[in-house]
Amino acid sequence: MLVGTGVAVAAAAALTVSLWPSGGSGAPMTQQPTDPPTASPSPSRTYPMSTTPRTIPAVREHTPARGPGWRPADGSRVVVNDADLADEGRLLAGELKLRYAGTGEARDGDVQLALTDEDAGAESYTMAVRDGRVRISGPADAGVFYGTRTLKQAVRADGTAPEGVVRDSPAKPQRGFMLDIARKHFTAGWIEDRIRELGDLKYNQLGLHFSDDQGFRIESDKHPEVVSEQHLTKAEVRRILDLAASRHITVVPEIDSPGHLGAVLDAHPDLQLRNVNGVAAQGAVDISKPAAAELVDELLNEYAELFPGRYWHLGADEYRALMVSNPEASYPQLAAAAQRKYGANAGVADLAAGWLNDRAKLMRGHDRTMRAWNDGFFPGGAVQAADDIQVAYWTGKEIGARQPIEYLRDGRKVINYNDEFLYYVLGQPNQFVYPTGQRIYEQWTPLVLRGTTPVSQQYDDQILGGSFAVWCDLANSQTQDQVASGIRMPLRALGQKLWDPRTPEASWGQFTELAQKLG
Repeated sequence: MLVGTGVAVAAAAALTVSLWPSGGSGAPMTQQPTDPPTASPSPSRTYPMSTTPRTIPAVREHTPARGPGWRPADGSRVVVNDADLADEGRLLAGELKLRYAGTGEARDGDVQLALTDEDAGAESYTMAVRDGRVRISGPADAGVFYGTRTLKQAVRADGTAPEGVVRDSPAKPQRGFMLDIARKHFTAGWIEDRIRELGDLKYNQLGLHFSDDQGFRIESDKHPEVVSEQHLTKAEVRRILDLAASRHITVVPEIDSPGHLGAVLDAHPDLQLRNVNGVAAQGAVDISKPAAAELVDELLNEYAELFPGRYWHLGADEYRALMVSNPEASYPQLAAAAQRKYGANAGVADLAAGWLNDRAKLMRGHDRTMRAWNDGFFPGGAVQAADDIQVAYWTGKEIGARQPIEYLRDGRKVINYNDEFLYYVLGQPNQFVYPTGQRIYEQWTPLVLRGTTPVSQQYDDQILGGSFAVWCDLANSQTQDQVASGIRMPLRALGQKLWDPRTPEASWGQFTELAQKLG
């Protein structure tokens, strides 16, 4: 579906001719008439059947037709049928060098954006190219925006949007890119460039992991003492949020806890978790201390006001107290707190699950849909993670690792962060290798949650989508420009497979060639 040659237009004959019916391709053919015509007919023109527009991700359905298609021309305009589409209209007009004419009726050569009352998903759209015009319609502005991405790419690939009708919608509702800005500072301008890139690829989420052992990277009014020297100001974050909203991308913040809090603990050493011998557990807060919960909750409340999106990442992974052979013996204060709160049979895992649930309750008050890493969900025990917390499944390497099927059988919603395909870890520590776009394109689907083996198709609806993740464990291994280059093709391959997990029509070589042409 990705491969096509655009629309070929045959020149009108300048002499009296009859035309053989043309087939699926090729120019019109001439034949001498057997009888003289009674009148001189007008010059005639016919067209081959159109081919599917070439885009990344590929459109899922195209009904071809015969016709010249559409290309930008002097006098072409972008018009909308609803003022809510003004932002989409202005953006497209600027990209195609057309005039934005606001609300009104379309005329020859125009592109019309339209909201409709059709019963379809908010991210679905229809793009009809006929009669020298383009009409992009959908039930919500998100779908119409994705239609404008299709038009932009089709014109960039072949100069023309081919005749016919595209009907398109994503297979998965969550299509994300996560960036670790805690271990490595990325400039606001670099992040904004990625948002523009993600928007063109029809991603709808940007994750910002901004707190970890190495840094806390967003300005804080409540706790300025935890903020790293290099950080984003709140003004910069608001500009990032505004740009993301214009591309229909939700920013998903993450303050990881109760582990990965080293930068916060540098300013609050009294809350550091220590074992029975007094040895500090790196990045771990002592969850038996009420002051630890108060501090984290103050940060969560502050940034819930900054980030308006519906999603929130609570972290919950790699809590050091649960990465030892006998947590209760190593951390008796946690074991005692668990028993006081949850009963005589409770252990440290129950206390950690309770910590996650308490943070979830807080964020539920901000009307957020929450997620946590899969190693923050513990089997059995007195306390289980709340049902409405989505599982961000990244690894099967943690202590007590569980297969994805266990979460799915419990009825949980899962997001695919498979670390063997979707983790770009700077410096490639701990046997990580930089993922390639070709491997994602040819071997991965949303069902491949762990390793290379897919789970059963019966769980497809529970897998909400996936996310590519950049982790900056060895922060100086690459510059931010090298990161942008390294993730370029993996992002395009993942965008394709989240939009349509079926085996692509185009080979990897053809996909790469198209990506180069689209820029």
